[in-house]
Amino acid sequence: MKAISGKKRIRQLKDGIPYLIMLLPAVGTVFLFNYLPIYGVLIAFQDFMPGDKIFSSTTVWVGLQNFTRFFGDVQFWPLMKNTFLLCIFGFLIGFPLPIIVALSLNALSRKKAGKFFQTIFTAPHFISLVVLVGMLQLFFGRYGLVNNIAAGMGLERFSYFLEDSAFRPLYILSSNWQDFGWSAVIYIAALSNVDPGQHEAAMIDGASRFQRIIHVDIPAIMPMISVMLIMSIGGLMGVGYEKALLMQTDGNLAVSELIATYVYKRGLTGVPDQAYATAIGLFNSIINVVLLIIANTLSKRFSENSLW
Repeated sequence: MKAISGKKRIRQLKDGIPYLIMLLPAVGTVFLFNYLPIYGVLIAFQDFMPGDKIFSSTTVWVGLQNFTRFFGDVQFWPLMKNTFLLCIFGFLIGFPLPIIVALSLNALSRKKAGKFFQTIFTAPHFISLVVLVGMLQLFFGRYGLVNNIAAGMGLERFSYFLEDSAFRPLYILSSNWQDFGWSAVIYIAALSNVDPGQHEAAMIDGASRFQRIIHVDIPAIMPMISVMLIMSIGGLMGVGYEKALLMQTDGNLAVSELIATYVYKRGLTGVPDQAYATAIGLFNSIINVVLLIIANTLSKRFSENSLW
């Protein structure tokens, strides 16, 4: 029996060789760009200056000094607050929106109309951040379309890019407009695997379209929703610096300065302090890992779906 089992495994391995070969470029790319540079986080524990070697006889190790320095920085709480509020509001709007859109498109009786709207909703995802912020300037700049219409109606012009109160709505709504269609594709693909027989049985029982969405479609995609929820919570504090930096002005700096933008400025502009910037970035990553573990643990406890 063991000999037969061994031969079976060898045969399975041989059958899978073409697929393993196909995976090699992807695995190599991930290793090269995601795992190999990890050793660079060691500079968070060093008194590192640009040009220094990470491992040498002259390396000065400072332990957690860069971290405690950040915790005592006057910017610590404002950065945490700005990043958390931007991410949590974006999550509360951006996570359910693709699910609602996918369910709505799937419920359309005319599939050609659904594909048309799916294309329209997905297209903004391919707009670069620079172009997107330029579009926001054209619409919401002091002399943009919205202000020109307001001025034509006798109202005062409002400086959306210079007011603290306008930064978060502009950032969050524009981000969701750009990404909700692309995120909905995952749920649309999951909905395509729903057994039509379940809908037919529900229709025979007199269920309305809304009732079929609640009792057939949503339970069918619930495993996917759980996985995406865990991944979204795990990356909750992982907002990038690019868009925030493009939208940042002296007027909205109090709310637009995030952990990511602060790391970029301290690590790459002015007099670079790369050890300090690396420590801040590592601290932010640790928060994301902790959130990921908590989300996965809760999902595993209260449902059958988890990442591990």
